Amino acid sequence: MDKVIDVMKIWLISDTHGKHEELLIPDHIDMVISAGDGGTYKNPYECKADLDRFLTWFNTLPIKHKVYIAGNHDTAMEAGLIEEEIYQEVYILKHESIEIDGVKIFGSPYTPAFFNWAYNSTEEELVELWKDIPNDLDILVTHGPPNNILDRCRDGYRAGCKSLLKRVIEVKPKYHVFGHIHEDGGKEEKHDGTTFINASILDLRYQHHNDGQIIELKQRR
Repeated sequence: MDKVIDVMKIWLISDTHGKHEELLIPDHIDMVISAGDGGTYKNPYECKADLDRFLTWFNTLPIKHKVYIAGNHDTAMEAGLIEEEIYQEVYILKHESIEIDGVKIFGSPYTPAFFNWAYNSTEEELVELWKDIPNDLDILVTHGPPNNILDRCRDGYRAGCKSLLKRVIEVKPKYHVFGHIHEDGGKEEKHDGTTFINASILDLRYQHHNDGQIIELKQRR
């Protein structure tokens, strides 16, 4: 049986879109996770400068562990223009798992197709991709939300992924963290043992709306 040895404080952010320096950085944090969209521009070459600025800031945060999952606006990363090895303090997860000090995390950038942005996939592709999400997760991080949970757009449209919701119900991570839909940023809901958090820090007008959320998670050994 896993033995609880400590509590990890984790800062959750997403969808900073160049406004990262406006954030109030909390004290005494063990890990920061960004669910994507450090960049903004659709053109990968325009996005590169934007995303490099974010990753430079992220890399130098006074926080021990840093995890990044790309978003649909991170076109430069999808195009391979970002020299990821420069950011040695950042774990960049591209549909993969990592365990950090006993905390099990799976991160994936993929979202349903949306005007041909980065990491867009068809529903058929997503059904297969989500099969890779493992069991016994502490934190699942995806850029986009599951269907019908903190995914409501201004016009009432539900933008979340149906097959992702199905897989989350099967896997039951302790936390599911995402962004993408700014309208529900800064909110959380709990369903069937999983806490869902929309960590978007900007509102629909791309204005600084909140400073992210902090969770506390028991570490395991």
